[in-house]
Amino acid sequence: MLYSSILKPVFFQMDPEKAHHLVIDGLHTAGRVPGMNNMLHAMYGVADSPELAVDLFGIHFPHPVGLAAGLDKNGVAADGFSSIGFGFAEVGTVTPKGQPGNELPRLFRLPSDEALINRMGFNNEGAEAMARQLSQRKINRIPIAVNVGKNKATPNERAHEDYRSCIQVLYPYGDFFVVNISSPNTPDLRALQHGDELRTLLGEVLEEIGLQASKLGSKAKPVLVKIAPDMTDEQLELTVSTIKDSGVAGIIASNTTISREGLKHPNAKETGGLSGAPLRERSTEVVRQVYRQTEGKLPIIGSGGIFTADDAYDKIRAGASLVEIYTALIYKGPGVLRELTNGLKERLRKDGYRNISEAVGADHR
Repeated sequence: MLYSSILKPVFFQMDPEKAHHLVIDGLHTAGRVPGMNNMLHAMYGVADSPELAVDLFGIHFPHPVGLAAGLDKNGVAADGFSSIGFGFAEVGTVTPKGQPGNELPRLFRLPSDEALINRMGFNNEGAEAMARQLSQRKINRIPIAVNVGKNKATPNERAHEDYRSCIQVLYPYGDFFVVNISSPNTPDLRALQHGDELRTLLGEVLEEIGLQASKLGSKAKPVLVKIAPDMTDEQLELTVSTIKDSGVAGIIASNTTISREGLKHPNAKETGGLSGAPLRERSTEVVRQVYRQTEGKLPIIGSGGIFTADDAYDKIRAGASLVEIYTALIYKGPGVLRELTNGLKERLRKDGYRNISEAVGADHR
C-alpha cells in the first residue's frame, strides 16, 4: 500500500531515469544506516519456505524469484535488494571501463501496456568501481550474479577481451556470471549470439573463469548466457546448440525485445529494448523451446513480462528453474515479491508438488 498509494504516484510524476536513480541511491544510502536493512527485510522480506528453495549450479537460492540485470548497474544496492525479498539478484551490465551510455532521454514508461522501453547503452562506472561496491557488502542473504558486457568502442573481434577483463576484476565478488550478448542498445552486440563468434567468446570466458578459480584454489563459478527473444526458430536452435556445446552452466531467456507488436502507448515509437507485459508470451515460448532442445539438461532462468504468480509459474512449467523480474518491480513495488512467492506456493499445493523443482518443465511431461 505504501508503494502504490504514495511512492508510485510520486515516482511516475518524475522523469523515469531520475526516479530510477532515486530508488537505487536510496537503497544504497539506506544500507549505510544501522538497522535500516533489517527494517526493510521486516517490511518486505520473504520468509524461507522449503517448498520454494532451489539448489542449482551448486548454489542455494531461498526461492526462485530474482532481480534481472539493468536496475542496479553498478552493484551499489546489492544489500538493499537482498533485504526486500529477492531470491537472488543480477547486478550490471558492467563493462571494463566506465561509459556514459546513450544520449538522454533513454528510458520510457508505457503504463497502458505495463511496459518500459530503454536504450541505456550499458551506462555504468566500470568493473573496478563495481568491485569496490561489492567488496563492501554486509549482507550475504542471497546469491549475486554479475552481468558482464563489452564497451561500446570495443569491436566484436576483441569483445572477448572485455568479458575476460570484467571477470578478472569481479570474480571474487559474484556467485555466478552472466554473459550479456543480447542487449539491443549496443551496436552489433547481438551478432555475438551466432556461430563462430559465440563459440570463441564462450571459450574465452570459460578459460578466464578457470584461471580465476585456479588462483583461488576453488571450483569454477557458473557462467550463464543471456539471449534475445527476437531470433527466428532456426537462429535460436543454432545459438542454443552452440551454448549447449560450450559447457556453460545455463541460459537466461530472455533479454528485452525490439518488437512493438500490440502496443498502445505513444512511447511505442521510441527505439530501444522493450520489457514488461508485452514480452511475456514470447519469452515463455523461448524458455519452452530452449528446454525442449536441451531436453531439460541445461538450466534456464526465465525473464520477461512476469507480473503475477501465474506468469512466473507458466515459465517454470515451460522449463525455467528460476525466474527474474524488473518491470513488475517498477509498476507494483517490492510487495510483488511476497505476492509472487505466496502465489507460487499455492500453485504447487494445487498441483501436488512438494518443491518448486518438481514443477520445472511440467508442461513437457
